[in-house]
Parts: sequence; structure tokens; C-alpha cells
Amino acid sequence: MPARSPLDTERDHLAASRAALRAMRADAESLDLTDVAPNWVSAEVLRGDIAVRIKSLADLAHTPLFFGRLDYLHALDEDDESGNRFYIGRRHVHDADGDPMVIDWRAPVSQPFYRATKRDPQDIELRRRFGYDGGELTAYEDEHLSDREEAEKSSALLQREIERPRVGPMRDIVATIQPEQDEIVRAPLSGSVCVQGAPGTGKTAVGLHRVAYLLYSHRERLARSGTLVVGPNRSFLRYIEQVLPALGEMEVKQATVDELVAHVEVRGTDPATAAGIKGDARMAEVLRRAVRSGLRMPSEPVVVVRGSRRWRVPVYELEEIIRELQSRDMRYGSAREALPQRIAHAVLVQMERAGEAPDDRVQNAVARTPAVKAAVKECWPQVDPAKLVLRLLSDADFLAEQADGILDPEEQKAVLWSKPPRGVKSARWSPADAVLIDEARDLVERTGSLGHVVLDEAQDLSPMQYRAVGRRCSTGSVTILGDIAQGTTPWATPSWAAALAHLGKPEAAVEELTQGFRVPRKVIAYASRLLPAIAPELSEATSIRDSPGSLDVRNVPAGELAGAVAAACAQALEHEGSVGLIAADARVPVLARALADAGLAHLTPGEETSAGARLTLVPASLAKGLEYDYVVLDEPAAVVDGEPDERTGLRRLYVALTRAVSGLAIVHAAELPEPLRAPLRSW
Repeated sequence: MPARSPLDTERDHLAASRAALRAMRADAESLDLTDVAPNWVSAEVLRGDIAVRIKSLADLAHTPLFFGRLDYLHALDEDDESGNRFYIGRRHVHDADGDPMVIDWRAPVSQPFYRATKRDPQDIELRRRFGYDGGELTAYEDEHLSDREEAEKSSALLQREIERPRVGPMRDIVATIQPEQDEIVRAPLSGSVCVQGAPGTGKTAVGLHRVAYLLYSHRERLARSGTLVVGPNRSFLRYIEQVLPALGEMEVKQATVDELVAHVEVRGTDPATAAGIKGDARMAEVLRRAVRSGLRMPSEPVVVVRGSRRWRVPVYELEEIIRELQSRDMRYGSAREALPQRIAHAVLVQMERAGEAPDDRVQNAVARTPAVKAAVKECWPQVDPAKLVLRLLSDADFLAEQADGILDPEEQKAVLWSKPPRGVKSARWSPADAVLIDEARDLVERTGSLGHVVLDEAQDLSPMQYRAVGRRCSTGSVTILGDIAQGTTPWATPSWAAALAHLGKPEAAVEELTQGFRVPRKVIAYASRLLPAIAPELSEATSIRDSPGSLDVRNVPAGELAGAVAAACAQALEHEGSVGLIAADARVPVLARALADAGLAHLTPGEETSAGARLTLVPASLAKGLEYDYVVLDEPAAVVDGEPDERTGLRRLYVALTRAVSGLAIVHAAELPEPLRAPLRSW
């Protein structure tokens, strides 16, 4: 009988590992919870935990169960000489005896798979990478890291995995993480990290892998305090939520900033000027003044009647209590709750001087007396955050009083409603208004903090939006992901230092990723022509891909533009993988008709591509964070003109130019923006 090849042996291990995973799932499904829990509440909690466990043990047929192998020079367990070989995969798998067959990529023993080198082998004798087609193991590739005679070489399988066309959700990078990415992924939970990443550097995937790693390393702690991924829009979140199950995490909460602050129904929009002012950090001080504007000093003493005795707290003593509460760093609502207790305490002091021996029950009873309640209502009235913001944006005199020395008259005029609404429910609140209400709510009552927050596409947030996110991780940490060059709002942050200050995390480390894994060399070099105009301080991204990719710029007559774009899409569909048609928002209806006339069905962003539906029509405003194997870009000048200013327009164009994984075709009738007019050079 011929000897079995190493590939056959590895396939046997894959089959055995899949069988072991099925057995682990069957064991979880067979658990009998009868008489285990002391009550029905505990039983329901246990059933929920078991359901999550069963779901996490699903074998994803088209996802490799393991993608690498490490052979250590020395056994990690001195008593087990066989314990020096580990298969690295997306989740832990053990056999019937509890021995590991696959090690979770997040475990400490897996770290050398990403970081070991010839110069620093980290006790690794062999690192083996596996190649797959769907879920089938097709190849392997070895590096003998401790062999000084073997030349260092780049991994062909790693390169193939990076460049492989995809159809479906956003790709994960767990099999291709580079050392600089791994350092960010495994950074301590206690520290906040800001990642400045050029297009295609994998910053979003790094953020998701960091969430998965932190949940693995600090599961109990984060189960109590919570984790959250914040993205720019719901379409973007639908793309990234499909990555986490492949990383071993089934339930991570996700939200947009608008959803975080959804205290009122948003039905309106602001002009860019008004939105910019409402998003300015100065509004925090305006709101702080407004919240405290109703505070009043007492006009008469508080007289508390208990039995036959009358106890009098004079005006000057009430003023001292109120001023002391004002001086403390307390939320408005907390101070209001403390005020009746402080007044009651002043009464108890008098009782003790008179020879009585009151206890806490007496103090609580005094705090609830009509006289004390009336004093609190007069001096420290309740504040409804939405009503307060409504008054601020409706009442010119009130706004002028609170914004004096902060906003000039023109700025005040810009944020005032031209036609004040009758009430909170009838108001046409804008997204920026909702953020103001969230700030006011926090001034009244502290917002709850999570253990860790990942904030993606962070460059687009206003200072007030940063504050809203920062409140939700005030006692936890945050991973900030973004690219200054892709800031496409008029209020996009000018620097990460400013953003981190607004988040309340000025000490966060800033890491820059410049090695591109997604965008081909030709495409990133062409898009980088815009950097001097949109972000001159940033380094130009480079691509580590062997394939330069394809870049085609086509100038067509204006009357033929829509048809030429449809033809370019049809040509792109001849290739393997997904295709994205990106266009200025205003041109989407025209192009939808052109695609229909050409018999090309298309999806909208957020709908998952499949083998039978590979073309997505993407408004430029929703392109950020998405990726397609081939991109057709319609009329770059229209993308620029669709924004309120040229810098924002060029940044929007930069985003659109960098969505391609394999090739980019630009079809235009109008003259290209000036930075793109130079002839294409040869690669």
C-alpha cells in the first residue's frame, strides 16, 4: 500500500475535527436541564445559554475549520511530549477525551502563527498554512522558522487568500492577519486604541477581530459590562455582522450613532451650516447652562411640622446647601435627588440639639414632607431634556442667554427653527438635534458605560457625536477605526487628537496602517493622487498584493454615458466575484433604468450577493466600508459636485475609488477632477 501523503493526513485530521465538533454540538443538544435550576427564571437563563452554545458549535461548511498548524520545538507541557503540535482555527475543538484538536486563533498558544519570523521564531519549528477551496483542504505550505539554512520567503497561499475573489459578505482576515494588525487585535482591554488606516488595510476587520479577541480573553467581565460595535449606517452593519460568527462570536450588539441617541423620532434634516454648529463641542457648554438655568435660590425658609414641634431651616442655610450641591461634579438629577435629604439632615441636626434621637427613617420621612418637596420644586425644578432642547431651538431670547459668549448672533440664528413646533412630538427633529437631547439627558442623569466600544468610520463624526459615543465607554475602553482622508461630512474631524479629546480618551495610542491588502497597486496609486488635496499629512498607502489589478479610465460622449456604464458592468460580470456600480446619489435612478434596459439585475447595499446576483448599485454616500471585486465608477465629477464643498467631494471620490479588490473601471463624460487628469503611467 502506498504511503499516505502529508495532504491526505491533514485531510484526515480535518475530517476528524469536524466529527469532533459535531459530537460537541450533539452533547450540548442532549443536555437535560430537568431539576438542574432552582426556579423557572434560572432555567430560562440556562436554556438561553445552551441555545447560544449550540449555535456557536455549528460547522460552517464553506469556512475552513483550521487554517494553520504550529509545531513547537519544545512541548509546552513538560509532562506531555506530544503537546507541541497545534492546529490553529476559528474556534476550539476537542475530542472525546478533552484533548484539543483545533486551537482557537485567540488563544496565547496561537499568537506565534501571526508574529513568529525567521529572526524571532518564538520556539516554532514549523509553521504550516493550508489552502482551501470552499471547505475542502487543497494545499499546504511550510516554513521552518528555526532552520537558519532555509531562506525566508513570502507565502504564496497567504497571497492567494488575500487576492481571492469573494461573493457574499465582507471577508474576515483571521487567516491572513499580519504582525502589525495582530498587535492591535491583542492590545490590552484596559487601553484605548485609535487605528488610522488607509483604504484596504483591513482596519474594520482588525476592529472586529479585536472584539472577538477581547470577548475570548475577558468573557465574564465583558458579559457584565457589555460590548458594542458602532458603524456609520445600517447597511454597513449588515455587512460586518456576517464576519463575527466565523470568528467564534455569535452575539455582539451593533448600532449606528443615530440609533444610540434615538430618544425622539427623527423626521427632519439640517442645512450643513446648522448641522455643523449643532455638532460643535461648544454646544455642550450651552446645554450645561440651559440645564441649570432654572435653578433658584430660596425666597423663604422651610418649616417642617412633626407632631407638636416645628423645625425651621433658614434661607441662608438653604442657600449654602444649594451652592454646595452646585459646586460638586454631580449630574443635575442626582443633585436634585440629594437636595431633600440635605434639607432633612439640617432638620435632624436641630432635633439632636434639642435632645431627640432621630434615625434614618425620620430623615427619610422629613425629606418626603410637603414643605421640603415644595422647596425642592421651587429651587431645583425637574428638567425634561427634549423639552429643554425644544425651548433652546425655539426661543431666541432663551438661546441668546445660554449661548452668550459662546455662539455669535449669526450662529444662534442659524440653529433656531424658523417655525417653532407646538411640542416635542410634533417637532421635526434632525439627527443633530437628537445628539443635543442625548447630551442634555447625560447632564441630568449619567449615561451607562460599556466595557468596550468599537467605533468604525470614526472620521465622519461631529464633536458632539464623539461625546455621545464617549459617554457609552466612559469607564471602559474604545477601539477607534477610520481614515482622515475618507472624512466625507463638512464636520469631519481634522485630526485624531481632536477626536480622542472629544471622546474623553486623549491618552489612546494612535496606530497607522499603510500596507494595503485589498486595493490593488494600480488602483491605490491612482486614488492617492487625491491625498495632497484632501489629507496632505497622511502617508500614501502601499499594496502588498502581487497582482497590480486592472484600471481602466474611459471617456465617452455625454449622451452615451449611461449605456457605456451598463456595458462596463456587463464586462465586469464576466469575471469571477462581486461587482459594485458606484455613482453620485443623484444619478442612481438614471443608472437603475440603464441597467434594467441592458437586462442587468442589481442589488442595493446591504443585500447579500450570491452566485446568481453579483451586481450592486451603490450610491456614493453609502459606499464607505464596502468592497467589491470589481468596481465601475460613474462620472467622478458628479460625485464631487454632489457634496457641499470641494474638499468633502474629493474625499467622497477617494472613498469610491478605493472600493475595488481586483479591478476598477471609470466611465466619464465630464472632465475629471484636476488631480486625476494626468495620463496613466504603466505598471
